[in-house]
Amino acid sequence: MARATLRGARRVIEVETRLKMALRAGLDDLLWAHGLLLGTPENFGYMSGALKNFLDRTYYPAQGQIGGLPYAVFVSAGNDGTGALNSIERIARGYPLKPVCDPVIARGELNAAILQSCEELGETMASGVAWGVF
Repeated sequence: MARATLRGARRVIEVETRLKMALRAGLDDLLWAHGLLLGTPENFGYMSGALKNFLDRTYYPAQGQIGGLPYAVFVSAGNDGTGALNSIERIARGYPLKPVCDPVIARGELNAAILQSCEELGETMASGVAWGVF
């Protein structure tokens, strides 16, 4: 899902993109970004520990520096994905981040339609950032 989202974002040549694993991403990456696409598996009805760790590590240092940063979410879920989505949205409100696109939630096995939705999500986010819509 992350690679498909990145493919979509890279269709917009005016935007520079980075794909970072949550445990390898830090405050510098967050401050560099003009938009975030947050992806996670749903584990026990929650976001991954790695994504939670990233959000925890960057929350206080980022305060006052990223208000209103646009974001969107994609989730791979064995269940319905709402637990992971709700937990991300709750934390994002505290940063504050601004939700700008509907989430993509893959329930069960990945398929071509989900990957297409991820590409569209990436392209939409990148276009919105490039054009100053977000």
